[in-house]
Amino acid sequence: MPRPARTVRSRPASAGRPPGPSGPGRIAAALRTRLAEGERGANPVELAVVMPVILVLLFGSIQVAVWFVARSTALNAAQTGVNAQRTIDAGPDAGRERATSFLKRSGDWLVGWEKTGPTCEETETAVTCTVRGRSLSVVPGVSFEVTQTARGPAERWTTG
Repeated sequence: MPRPARTVRSRPASAGRPPGPSGPGRIAAALRTRLAEGERGANPVELAVVMPVILVLLFGSIQVAVWFVARSTALNAAQTGVNAQRTIDAGPDAGRERATSFLKRSGDWLVGWEKTGPTCEETETAVTCTVRGRSLSVVPGVSFEVTQTARGPAERWTTG
């Protein structure tokens, strides 16, 4: 026995959708009504107003991301310096030399660190290394100061 044809009344009710066309037909209908209202040329003007804001937000977010990468680079260099300086048989400048080597190999995310160079200070029980510089500038004239410090215990002989 053949199935009866489906009618409009036998369709399930739409779940919260407004009546009218759906999908691509709805978008085309909205565009047609907007153009029919006499707003021709409004889209380029809106785009010209909004585009500078979008570009500022885009480049600003990229600059912030570069600052985070520069901070990470400086912290990793400081930690590398601490790990080199804290051993018993480390020379007096082992941490500074290792941090400098790390920064030379890491690229230009952190700039201007050569002026002060990494500094490592050693006490009887601890080693502290500090790396200073500026983040790479994506937006001309904008760069942020970066200072990262790492600290660790120094290896030493103790009585047990």
